[in-house]
Amino acid sequence: MIALTRLNGHPVMVNSDLIEQIEETPDTVVTLTSGNRIIVRDSMLDVQKKIVEFKRRIYGPPEAG
Repeated sequence: MIALTRLNGHPVMVNSDLIEQIEETPDTVVTLTSGNRIIVRDSMLDVQKKIVEFKRRIYGPPEAG
């Protein structure tokens, strides 16, 4: 799950595996596989970075120690 911020400032957790597409229109619209749309303050690039960071934490190599 990744943390995003709705336009009204409220945080929302989104399952990144359910994201179908992201577009800036100029607001960032996250469309889920269910067809639901979430409009967020985060830029498209920020959402992408959060997804990559999350996937690395989950699927990356185990940390030594």
